Amino acid sequence: MKYFIQLLLILPVAAFAQKTLFLGAVAHLGNGQKIESSAISIENGTFDFVVDATSIRINPNDFDTIIHVYNHHAYPTFISTNTTLGISEISAVRASNDFNETGNFKPHVRSLIAFNAESKIIPTIRTNGVLLAQVSPQGGTISGTSSVMKLDGWNWEDAAQKQDDGIHLNWPSYFRQTGWWAEPGDIVKTDNYTKKTLELKQYLVKAQAYYKSNSSKVDIEMEAMTGIFDGTKHVYIHANLKREMMDAVLMAQEFDLKTIVIVGAKEAHLISDFLSQNNIMVLLDRIHRLPRTQDEDVYLPYKQAALLDQAGIKFGFCYQGDMEAMGQRNLPFSAGTAVAYGLDYEKAVSALSLNIAQMLGIDKEVGSLESGKEATFFISEGDALDMMGNKVVRAYIQGKSVDLDNHQKQLDRKYRKKYGLEVN
Repeated sequence: MKYFIQLLLILPVAAFAQKTLFLGAVAHLGNGQKIESSAISIENGTFDFVVDATSIRINPNDFDTIIHVYNHHAYPTFISTNTTLGISEISAVRASNDFNETGNFKPHVRSLIAFNAESKIIPTIRTNGVLLAQVSPQGGTISGTSSVMKLDGWNWEDAAQKQDDGIHLNWPSYFRQTGWWAEPGDIVKTDNYTKKTLELKQYLVKAQAYYKSNSSKVDIEMEAMTGIFDGTKHVYIHANLKREMMDAVLMAQEFDLKTIVIVGAKEAHLISDFLSQNNIMVLLDRIHRLPRTQDEDVYLPYKQAALLDQAGIKFGFCYQGDMEAMGQRNLPFSAGTAVAYGLDYEKAVSALSLNIAQMLGIDKEVGSLESGKEATFFISEGDALDMMGNKVVRAYIQGKSVDLDNHQKQLDRKYRKKYGLEVN
């Protein structure tokens, strides 16, 4: 019995310590570079090396396992941002939605502890190469604090990649759209923009005073805000119009907020010089959408990424809005559409991986296929940014193989078998 227990303790460590080589894949490194025929070595859950296979001599005896992936593509994990994935299951069932708490200023609300690692949506997202997600609360002026989660784990503690990465701030709207999506009305100026921005400024004054104070009394709400002043938390400012974005950046500078990211940014291309001069990073609203106004170029949402790239602005893609949680599976195809409208392919991969990792403050651990980083990546038979080519056949989080089956695939097999069709 004693020997059996000792064996159980040893086996997981031995399996994790195996050295594996992936040979022959086209490696999209995530940093803008590509290797046509790669050799990717993993040891102890990290990349040992990622090199051109034609430039080195490989001794098979140095590896426990060699996996041939010729005519396949290797990518760093795609990272979903600003999503309710894991804290929203069935939109029509209120009890399964845990992303919007009562209140207007609620920085102490943490998505981390609400994350459901057993969500049935998560396996359907992994299928397309999204292995990490920034799970974010919504609602109010300050929604709360997001965390970056691995999309595989027993519970939220096990799944956490980076806890409490940043505060989400919804900037007041300068204009609002009347009507609804099927029958949009006129765009009208709001009456309380100045009032709401002043309320927000007063709240930041209070938070900064608490940060600078030496009081021993702990205020949980204010304590959650301290990270935006000392740089341990990023500030994700949700804004779309050029007036809103410029006001937000100027206020952030007034309070010396260390790292800010603009989320949404539908008019970012109109103030590209301003954003570039202030070194502001941008998370683009889902690009599979209609133009914002009637006189806007119908293809502008598709072209915007290329316009920002030409201006030298660091950007990434997100997929917020209707059907947000389940829609994350379409995130790679947003980048694919941007490629079709002028964005360089490898830069599109970066906008799903390394750029996002830098915005979230996890680029030292993940985001690219580089020696020393965590082996969180996937292998696809074809182009992962193309709906016709994306077929993820292997995926790994910190070197551990991830199950790519899901209930949708199971139903597909079930009914194909029932009607005598070919089973994939």
